[in-house]
Amino acid sequence: MSYRRSNKNGWALFLLILAGIVLGGFLGSLAKNVEWLKWLNYGLSFGMENPLELDLKIIMLVLQLNFEITITSVIGVVAAIFVYRKL
Repeated sequence: MSYRRSNKNGWALFLLILAGIVLGGFLGSLAKNVEWLKWLNYGLSFGMENPLELDLKIIMLVLQLNFEITITSVIGVVAAIFVYRKL
């Protein structure tokens, strides 16, 4: 049994998934204004409530990380993976 390495690029998959998340989030924000499509914007939001602040007196660094996973963003990721597999 021989192992063949795929010619597909990992960066292409990463960029396609990122594009799927952004496009899904955009479509979800459009869908929340339509009464019969509001369910597409249903999801969970999790992350840090209070940002982490580091005051160095010269510069202040603020770090806050939040994730919002909606149905449309999941659909966007699945579509991106499907497109990647077809490449």
